[in-house]
Amino acid sequence: MILSGRGVTAVLGPTNTGKTHFAIDRMIAHGSGMIGLPLRLLAREVYGRLVERVGVSQVALVTGEEKITPPGARFSVCTVEAMPRETKASFVAIDEIQLAGDLERGHIFTDRLLHLRGRDETLLLGSATMKPILLQLLPGITVVERPRLSQLFYAGQKKITRLPQRTAIVAFSADEVYAIAELIRRQRGGAAVVLGALSPRTRNAQVALYQEGDVEYLVATDAIGMGLNLDVDHVAFAQDRKFDGYQFRNLNPGELGQIAGRAGRHLKDGTFGVTGRVDPFEEEMVERLEGHEFDSVKVLQWRTARFDFSSVQALLRSLEAAPRVEGLTKALPAIDQQALEFLARYPEVRDLADSPERVEKLWEACALPDYRRITPAQHADLIQSLFFDLVRHGTVNENFMAEQVRRADRTDGEIDTLSARIAQIRTWTYVSNRPGWLADPTHWQEKTREIEDRLSDALHERLTKRFVDRRTSVLMKRLRENAMLEAEISVNGDVFVEGHHMGQLAGFRFTPISGMEGSDAKAVESAAHRALGLEFEARAARLHAAGNGDLAVSADGLVRWLGDPVAKLAGSDHMLHPRVILLADEQLAGNARDHVVARIERFVNHHISTILKPLDDLSRAEDLQGLAKGLAYQLVESLGVLFRRDVSDDVKSLDQDARASMRRYGVRFGAYHIFMPALLKPAPAELITLLWALKNDGLDKPGYGDLIPVLAAGRTSVVTDPSYERMFYKLAGFRFLGKRAVRIDILERLADLIRPLLQWKPGATQRPDGAYDGRRFTTTTAMLSILGATPDDMEEILKGLGYRADSVTAEEAEAFLAGQKPVAASEQKADEAKATAAEQPDAEPVVETAVVEESATSETPAVTEVVVVEADAPIDDAVTKAEVSGEDAAATEPKPVLLWRPGGRSDSQRNARPNGERPRQGSRGANRGAAEAQGEGRRDDRRRDGEGGKGRDKDGGRSGFGHKGDRKERPNRSDRDGKPQQARFEAKPPRKEKPIDPDSPFAKLAALKEQMKK
Repeated sequence: MILSGRGVTAVLGPTNTGKTHFAIDRMIAHGSGMIGLPLRLLAREVYGRLVERVGVSQVALVTGEEKITPPGARFSVCTVEAMPRETKASFVAIDEIQLAGDLERGHIFTDRLLHLRGRDETLLLGSATMKPILLQLLPGITVVERPRLSQLFYAGQKKITRLPQRTAIVAFSADEVYAIAELIRRQRGGAAVVLGALSPRTRNAQVALYQEGDVEYLVATDAIGMGLNLDVDHVAFAQDRKFDGYQFRNLNPGELGQIAGRAGRHLKDGTFGVTGRVDPFEEEMVERLEGHEFDSVKVLQWRTARFDFSSVQALLRSLEAAPRVEGLTKALPAIDQQALEFLARYPEVRDLADSPERVEKLWEACALPDYRRITPAQHADLIQSLFFDLVRHGTVNENFMAEQVRRADRTDGEIDTLSARIAQIRTWTYVSNRPGWLADPTHWQEKTREIEDRLSDALHERLTKRFVDRRTSVLMKRLRENAMLEAEISVNGDVFVEGHHMGQLAGFRFTPISGMEGSDAKAVESAAHRALGLEFEARAARLHAAGNGDLAVSADGLVRWLGDPVAKLAGSDHMLHPRVILLADEQLAGNARDHVVARIERFVNHHISTILKPLDDLSRAEDLQGLAKGLAYQLVESLGVLFRRDVSDDVKSLDQDARASMRRYGVRFGAYHIFMPALLKPAPAELITLLWALKNDGLDKPGYGDLIPVLAAGRTSVVTDPSYERMFYKLAGFRFLGKRAVRIDILERLADLIRPLLQWKPGATQRPDGAYDGRRFTTTTAMLSILGATPDDMEEILKGLGYRADSVTAEEAEAFLAGQKPVAASEQKADEAKATAAEQPDAEPVVETAVVEESATSETPAVTEVVVVEADAPIDDAVTKAEVSGEDAAATEPKPVLLWRPGGRSDSQRNARPNGERPRQGSRGANRGAAEAQGEGRRDDRRRDGEGGKGRDKDGGRSGFGHKGDRKERPNRSDRDGKPQQARFEAKPPRKEKPIDPDSPFAKLAALKEQMKK
């Protein structure tokens, strides 16, 4: 083999020397020309540049998968595999000739650079490492070395998230490329992706994202090292090992230099380095990369071009031929040779390939690229099917091809699915471009190209959606251009900057949408704030002029303007005057900020003084003096509710005028509480609860806000929750009484029901429902009704109020009540009563109460229930009612009757009584509180003679609380005959009546009672 380099020029040098640009200029200078490029991607790029310069009708594009051949085209752009071995073109150029040493494709480059020549000029473009071997193989060749136009510097190791903008990050597997691109999208807004397996259309679209500045990062395989001209400032190696088709190995310095040389274009210097996943380069390696000093290529891969098609075995033997020229080495079996070796094992293939023409056709079919990267057996099966069709029918079965194309013609799915479909359609694109393989090649070329374009667009869209944050990328581009960003705010507060949704504006705070991190997130927020400056000023003016109806205080302590939070309340030294903390970004400043704060503070003060007007008026009262002023101060500090027992001494010391002056401010003196009824409504209660929570850090305490809906629903009592903060019950207007909490005003109504029962004197008038002996009472249906409670709940409530219970048997109670009949106060009244009874025989019977029993078989305590019976009816005929639990309704036991009385100091003495009247245990303070509340409540609000609550007998002894001297006269004790003894009760001597406040409800109640007596 005699080779010659005459008429051949080798233009050699590192990257960024302008070799490809020089070749294009030289080709245009000739009447015809052809240039071969290593990748379809690069061929597409050069084709586009030539079209721009000479027109689309003058340039042809020929690759294994695509053919654009305008009639009369003078210039051809090809992949090296698609270049013919002979041409009549005036000019021929082969780019990246150093690939002649590649183990997989090197033999094709070697064949073209050794044999393909232009009529007038031949250019070989590549690395300077090819100079020795070219001089050896092609004597007479002209070598031109071109220096790099810019310098290359090593920048060391940096984390991916800290890489500078305009960086290309290089990895050597699709999975690694995708992982890096995903990380950059989260941290820096997005990245373009370039893989060798991408279709040219997808690759061009991705590169355009980077070149046009929509993204600042490019993640790619070593495909960018093959002449792709990109505006890259820095190249970062995320990997330094690759799989070369046979093994994983480290990249040699020449390969690293080819990739690193993409940094810095034309006269602009570039840098290279590694990411945190790769060890820093050694100093020797850095010097070689910066100085472009690489080992020369020693041998080129070679495979014979003289094939013996006499038989399959002869063809295989010819492929085993060794080179006879020094500097060439026999290439490893390529994909086509591997497929042939696999098919040669099939007897049906050997039998069908029985002539040189058919063997050649088989070899032509074996050249089908393995785009799908499937197993050799699967790839060989596809080649076998094509070969059988070509031999038996002359063309590929179009029904089979149509089915395969149809399967690939779908744009749904994710990146991997679309990539697999593109690889599949590329296979059939290659088939459609093979001459003589199809009956209607033009149809299938258009069909497959259309599907490939559609799949490529879909893949580009998926790549962009997954790896590019368009919002951030476009904004970054506008920021680099120092353009004035246009912002738009929708009615609901969505902020759009340059048409992209940036976040939400609520009040005076801008919240970027999630997904942005790092420095880009700060840049986005900064850009949005800069664009929103005028909006903040306008909103401040609108808020300053807004009416109180546009503002509200929510239960979470936020002040809202038209629904958006603009401030939050915090506790201060004075509970009714909380601090206002403005919720606004730094862009709201100066006078605008001061005006907003002042307006919100005015609203908050107005809101509190309006909702809590009674409390506010009381705090400002100037006509209260002395004890009344002190009591009013305590009431304001306690937010409108005081337990009477806590201020009993102060209340006793108030004269009637002082009490009347406090009543004018809405203060009510109840039996158990001093309170303001106007504050026991949902709105005041909610605000009071909030103010207390702000002062005491109670917004996060259990039960906050849960009792206000109960109050709003009109519930008079509620089952207590032990996990709730107990203070919340009081703030909502409820009194915590063990297992149940009762509204304060309802408890005062309960006191109004109990008071007549304890004031009743046996024999004086008709016995009220629930009265027993003037000292004790039983629960009534009316009490249960207003409390919304069960008898068990009632027992708990009364104990919580300080009442204590004596228990008697049902028989004793019935016997005692049967003997309680009205006794005439004088003979005249007795005669009048008899006459009236004689004249009205059908009059209504006197209503009494009888005690009924409940089953004691259940585990719960027995509950008494009161029913109405006729006073004159025999006790044996009294209507009783029994509730049973369990299956046996007849198995009931009598339950004791509870006789309630105000607790006192003598309770401990009563506990020792042997007759079953043992009272319930309770705290001494609570006992005293109930007694004092009943007595003081009557003196406060009724002020009637003879209603002191603790009457004395004529001997001066107390008749109501069981002192030793009158134990023998207790009405519930029986004599030896079993008959109840009649207790002696006399009213206290009349005392001088003090003036009564005519506005007092008790004065009206007293007048009504006098009228009823008449």
